[in-house]
Amino acid sequence: MSQVTSPAASPLARFGWQTPLVILTCGCLIGMLGFGPRSGLGFFLKPMSSEFGWGRDVVSLALAIQMLLWGAVQPFAGALADRYGPVPVLSIGAVLYALGLAGMSYSTTPGLLHLMAGVVMGFGLAAASFTLVIGAFGKLMPPEWRTLSFGLGTAAGSFGQFLFSPLSVALIGEVGWHQTLIIFGFVVLAIIPLSFALSMPKRPAAVVGAPVQQSAREAMTEALGHKSYVLLTLGFFTCGFQIFFVSVHLPAYLVDRGLAAEVGGWAIATIGLFNIIGAIMAGYFAAKLPKRYILSFIYFGRAVAILVYIMLPPSTAVTLVFCAVLGLLWRSTVPPTSGLVAVMFGTRWLATLFGFAFFSHQVGGFLGVWLGGILFEKTGSYDIVWWLSIALGVISAVINLPIVEKPVARLAAQPA
Repeated sequence: MSQVTSPAASPLARFGWQTPLVILTCGCLIGMLGFGPRSGLGFFLKPMSSEFGWGRDVVSLALAIQMLLWGAVQPFAGALADRYGPVPVLSIGAVLYALGLAGMSYSTTPGLLHLMAGVVMGFGLAAASFTLVIGAFGKLMPPEWRTLSFGLGTAAGSFGQFLFSPLSVALIGEVGWHQTLIIFGFVVLAIIPLSFALSMPKRPAAVVGAPVQQSAREAMTEALGHKSYVLLTLGFFTCGFQIFFVSVHLPAYLVDRGLAAEVGGWAIATIGLFNIIGAIMAGYFAAKLPKRYILSFIYFGRAVAILVYIMLPPSTAVTLVFCAVLGLLWRSTVPPTSGLVAVMFGTRWLATLFGFAFFSHQVGGFLGVWLGGILFEKTGSYDIVWWLSIALGVISAVINLPIVEKPVARLAAQPA
């Protein structure tokens, strides 16, 4: 099915060594390192709670604060990257990310944990996240590579999840959770040299298809007044709620159901492995099919997968099959979501506008992680949150259908 796209936009002129392959490779490595260590933080919930005698709500609140700040700061980090280039923003983010991980290892009180794992790491993740990489891909990659590169960058983050989940379990078992966090802190500093591949040789305003005079504030005002963008952003809330509830609480849920701790590691890794396939497929099909239908299918598919899983008796085989299915639908929302933003508004403020949509995603993540901890302490079960995840999946499947996939009038009036 053909669809209306935004006016053609030429990639920014690059330095000689910045070939599309170099940009793609380094951007994917940043996505892997940015998401990998973060995806393993759920494995620290039980050892930290046991060592300090905390309830799960204490660690859950720290990670929920992280989710919220990650999302709240993301539009501002995106605006800075859109204006000044991603290198300084990614570098500062990597340093804060590393400090948050290291500080988390020395957090002996809830307040210090909330500061380091919540506030410091939240700011770091906002400035070192794959959202800035997507913005850079939108500006630097040739148009025919663009949507697929969104999928590959998302898949790289999923590979980080696949790699760091069992690595977290193994390192915690070998050297302890304190030292594991320190090791992860050093690892994420590799984002700094990798970010230079995303340098902007020219100011982003040189992009064809977006007026030079439009400011970040004007772009944000335009987007928030656009019904389809609002629907897209509301749907992205469910994505954050579901994936962060599962990534943080599934390992503990499995132990509660009588399965070994290692099963949780392989469960999260399986999600990451299969999302490599799912994200690439989503990026490929988002260039050929209506993106709103892809998103609706993903949200409804998640709701069905969760419903079937919680109705079946717990076992390793059932869990791994569930995680494989969920993995295909995991972060595959990112390519069609970012692609819709680019179609509707162009690439000039892509990191900013996708960053604001990502804020909605992180508000959902905050509630998923926090409610998981709170309701478990009150009821001794995650059942309410599982059912809420199902309901939100169905709602998001519906609200994505009316999205109109065409450029705003400002862009449509310009010659291709």
